[in-house]
Amino acid sequence: MLAYMAKEQSYEKRLRHLQIELVKLQRHVISEGRKLLIILEGRDGAGKDGTIKRIIEHLSPRDIRVVALPKPSDVEVTQWYFQRYVEHLPAAGEIVLFNRSWYNRAGVEKVMGFCSESEYQEFMRTVPVFESMLADAGIHIVKYYLDIDRKEQKKRLGDRRDDPLKQWKISPIDEKALKHFDDYTKARNAMLIGSDSAAAPWLVVRADDKKAARLAIIADLITRIDYKDASPHNVDNQLVCRFDETCLTNGMLAS
Repeated sequence: MLAYMAKEQSYEKRLRHLQIELVKLQRHVISEGRKLLIILEGRDGAGKDGTIKRIIEHLSPRDIRVVALPKPSDVEVTQWYFQRYVEHLPAAGEIVLFNRSWYNRAGVEKVMGFCSESEYQEFMRTVPVFESMLADAGIHIVKYYLDIDRKEQKKRLGDRRDDPLKQWKISPIDEKALKHFDDYTKARNAMLIGSDSAAAPWLVVRADDKKAARLAIIADLITRIDYKDASPHNVDNQLVCRFDETCLTNGMLAS
């Protein structure tokens, strides 16, 4: 019990330090008119919601937005694929977090057959161009992919079913996540390889330890923009790193 309490106190202390740095970063974004777009992707149950909650917890709500779009409407299905996302992009002085994003097409839509092969191929061909255009327009893009192994995903999805406070997270897609684990792995690999670029590089996160992953992501995030009075901190490169193809075989990503 004492060891657990000490670990929790260490986590809370580290989290507070990092959240103070986030406040400084946001102040810089506002004062300098920066545009920061943070994309969080990952397997079902990988911890995106909890990470976003800790990022925004003490930030000015007027200058930060979380975007989690539902399935497209009948009209949106007929639009240019990126169209419904564009209206949510950050303006000057804003931070926007996408809890899932246009990468739905390379993940759940690809695996579950919600898009055609030609639509998928068009997405993979055009998404680097689209993100390059955003970067040229002054939008700083930071993309995280949170990954967990099969055993941890099964545990977390089971916790959702058993905990009445988490049941809002359950969806029909979640129920099929474990069945299609290998299909999601294949789609993940193709997505990371095909959409990583200098303008919008992927950062991959080992998220089996939920709290450690949160700390690692926030520590990494505050290195992505220089801001005044930044305090020294360490980024755990064993938990979050710039994607390259060695990540597919060195244990950074679940196989």
